[in-house]
Amino acid sequence: MTTVAAESRYRFSFDIGGTFTDLVLYDESTGHMEVRKELTNAANPGEPIIKGLRALLDARKATPAQVLDVVCGATTLVTNLVIERKGLPTALVTTRGFRDILEIRREGRYDLYDLTARYPAPLVPRSLRFEVDERIAADGTVVEALAEDQARRIVSSIRDLGIRSLAICFLHSYRNDAHERKMEALIRDLAPDVMVSCSSEVSPEIREFERFSSTVLNAYVKPFIGNYFRSLEEEMKRIGLPARLHIMQSNGGILDTQEAERVPIRLLESGPAAGAIAAAKFGDLMSKPDLISFDMGGTTAKTCLVMGAKPGITYEFDTARVDRFKKGSGFPVRMPIVDLIEIGAGGGSIARVDTTGLLKVGPDSASSNPGPACYGIGGREPTVTDANLVLGYLSPHTFNAGRMQLDRKLAERAIEERIGRQLGISVEEAASGIFRIVNENMANAAKIHVAEKGKDPRNFSFVAFGGAGPIHAREIARLLGVGTLVVPLSAGVFSALGLLLAPLSIDLTRTRFEGLEAVNWSAVKTQYDALQERAKEVISAAGGDVGRIEVNRAVDVRYVGQGHELTVRLDGNLCSNSSERLRDRFYLDYTELFGRAIMDVPLEVLNLRLTASCPLGEFDLRTATAPSRERGAVQRGTRKIYISETAQFEEAPVFDHVHLPYGYEAVGPAVIEQRESTVIVGPGDRVSVDKLRNLVIQLSGRGKENTHAH
Repeated sequence: MTTVAAESRYRFSFDIGGTFTDLVLYDESTGHMEVRKELTNAANPGEPIIKGLRALLDARKATPAQVLDVVCGATTLVTNLVIERKGLPTALVTTRGFRDILEIRREGRYDLYDLTARYPAPLVPRSLRFEVDERIAADGTVVEALAEDQARRIVSSIRDLGIRSLAICFLHSYRNDAHERKMEALIRDLAPDVMVSCSSEVSPEIREFERFSSTVLNAYVKPFIGNYFRSLEEEMKRIGLPARLHIMQSNGGILDTQEAERVPIRLLESGPAAGAIAAAKFGDLMSKPDLISFDMGGTTAKTCLVMGAKPGITYEFDTARVDRFKKGSGFPVRMPIVDLIEIGAGGGSIARVDTTGLLKVGPDSASSNPGPACYGIGGREPTVTDANLVLGYLSPHTFNAGRMQLDRKLAERAIEERIGRQLGISVEEAASGIFRIVNENMANAAKIHVAEKGKDPRNFSFVAFGGAGPIHAREIARLLGVGTLVVPLSAGVFSALGLLLAPLSIDLTRTRFEGLEAVNWSAVKTQYDALQERAKEVISAAGGDVGRIEVNRAVDVRYVGQGHELTVRLDGNLCSNSSERLRDRFYLDYTELFGRAIMDVPLEVLNLRLTASCPLGEFDLRTATAPSRERGAVQRGTRKIYISETAQFEEAPVFDHVHLPYGYEAVGPAVIEQRESTVIVGPGDRVSVDKLRNLVIQLSGRGKENTHAH
């Protein structure tokens, strides 16, 4: 073990996943990084964090007092509450005549030709949707004042029903929030225990259904968030860590828990966003700014398109989809979110034979409890992890740095009983079927995601991480036609690593709906100045250095008559020629996405957007990935692994990634083990170690060259 100076100071991050909680401890003095995985405890999420942190500190002979007070975390809590519908009963107050907007939704169907297309049932039943007399026009003028006596009676009804969370969504409140604020004040006065979410605060944008949906989702999860964060902070303080918790948002930025508690729907894609941020940073340092990031953990798999070393951002996202591959089949969320596609495919995904006799995998997962059968902690269903163990891709003895022993016999029994007997095939054939099906599912999702951006996956590198990602990455990359696969060091905790790379960040929006030629840029500057002041307040309260804030502006622009818009970057000073510069930029972006732009149709703007960010701490990837001082063998021996091309088991060398030096080269088949993940190199694939200790794998077609090192 390494003896560490008492003056060392550490940054600590954690990512709570559905199966594992990933942890990273980074020494700002030396650049050394320690990583660890612990099984997630859904009943007490702080328990694995404290257990893992103690172990990380012990490895450095350090104390909790040496950890810096800003701790960064990511959580799947918000996503799970929505998908599993485990939020508390929530009420809605809206303008008279509009309580059914949650069910009316949009005019069109998400699948034009599917007459049976379904939608998720609203989170607020009709009996808990209340209407009040009030009306604000689209230009923000008051048409009808809020009926306060009626509003008081509604508050009394909500209080008597025992409702703890309320969404306030009045018509056109994005232009004038006076009535929403007045309603909120009445609730604070008459029912102070009820948590309030105002649409003018959660999603102050044009489009009623999306605004209503975002606000209801926020209200639905809000009661859980404050207690959740406070319990985590209390757990850390109990061991002497003066923690001030900061949480990853869906936009790829960090915020303090106070702001996250106010608008918790910002955490919808908390963990996945961190992984995309890390992939983008690695791609930039590798001079591979255009890549596909692939994150596969124990419960889900996520794919994100990174271009120009920045993950895509979308303002049209829907969660809890009825049809996982079809946009519009879930609850829409109108706020900036790292643009990724997520499916229920992970190491814990359960395999079964359906009623038609076909083999299916996922989306339900064994998670951390009862876990895959091979964990030996109660799981009986066959999972992807069980299949990977049977196929030789996982070692029973080195899984999770040897802290967990996998039982191959339990895996074989689960696969044979639930799959093999029903299909009349061997355990190995069933395991291969599970492996292939889950790969096809993930590759299909990735193809759809990339195609929707107008891009060809063959023009991108493929960066794989997560506990299960590097095992499946080769086959998925081949299905996509990708030639280069990159697996970072410590890929199994990559999202937790991304938390230390992310800045403090806040996104703010104001609707300004008018023709582009009519825009008063002096008035726009005033609006942006107000947004910037608000952003400074939020970042300063979160402990950020206001003097280091970087501000980016954008405008939602579309052709007059279009139903959707593009978010266009707005550079330079705001002056008389801003309309011309914005138009030119819109044409460039539109052409890149759709092939050509239409020059003779007028444009209009919808929303002004501002993103403010500043660094949260220091993190040097080059020192964090420097070679370990520990000495060890490059090769651990050999074992038989299943080769997809030949449908046979072949003997392959097993390497230890930690001890592979810069410049090391080999030809597959091979297995490269990390402490928290395993990389499969296929026959004929050429793998090398770059300066950041990444494995860079050039994929071949069919090939069976013998592995050799140089």
